Amino acid sequence: MFAAQTTPVLSHAAKPAAWQSSIYISQAFNEVALKNEYDKARHRIRKWRIPVRVFIEHQVGDRALHTQLVQMQLTHLAEITGHDMQLVDTLADANLHLVFTRQSLWASEVTRLMGVKSAQNVHGSVCMGKFALNSKSEIERAWVIIPVDQAQMHGKLVACVVEEITQVLGLPNDSEKVFPSIFNDKTPQDLLTGLDFILLKLLYNPSILAGMTAAEVKSPVQFLLKQWQSDGTIEHADKIVRQGQLYPLLGY
Repeated sequence: MFAAQTTPVLSHAAKPAAWQSSIYISQAFNEVALKNEYDKARHRIRKWRIPVRVFIEHQVGDRALHTQLVQMQLTHLAEITGHDMQLVDTLADANLHLVFTRQSLWASEVTRLMGVKSAQNVHGSVCMGKFALNSKSEIERAWVIIPVDQAQMHGKLVACVVEEITQVLGLPNDSEKVFPSIFNDKTPQDLLTGLDFILLKLLYNPSILAGMTAAEVKSPVQFLLKQWQSDGTIEHADKIVRQGQLYPLLGY
């Protein structure tokens, strides 16, 4: 007579996620902060120095819902980065122009706000963002366009709000080398992950300056990651990031 053992094996410590390696995070930061989605060039660090003021242009219904989604994401991003981000009532007071439109106006709206060259990339895209820099690589203006019916058809309305507003803060590249992340089009992430949380904290740390090259940013990134490994910031990033208002709204 014999029997299988049913006593569970106790685990004394959770195994760290692969992305929590300082080397992985550093490489991920280089991917999303120092590259662009539509070119192969190496770029300098790009970030806002001035407060971000967002005007929403509603060309479709559900104004209250769309405004709520944007406000929740702006609040979350401001908490993570420490950067001042607020909605404003007029376009004249804004430096980030966000348009909720429809698929039939998608290409014309991209052309109107972002230019003919950007309109060449609408095919295969669900939504789009773009920013403009000054001579110091500081972001001065940005635009986000979301064709609501198209985004809903792909189940990506919330993802578009989250990803595009986040990317126009200075993390413009999508990469399959960054996981789990909203910056990876091959994964189903709709909301910010722990890795995204760390990438945003890196970019908006005062020691990371607009205009820095990959070589110049290496030392401060390494210093911050060593500090955050020691104090538990990286270990608890997945838990911390889920304190954003969008997570319970989507059932997380």
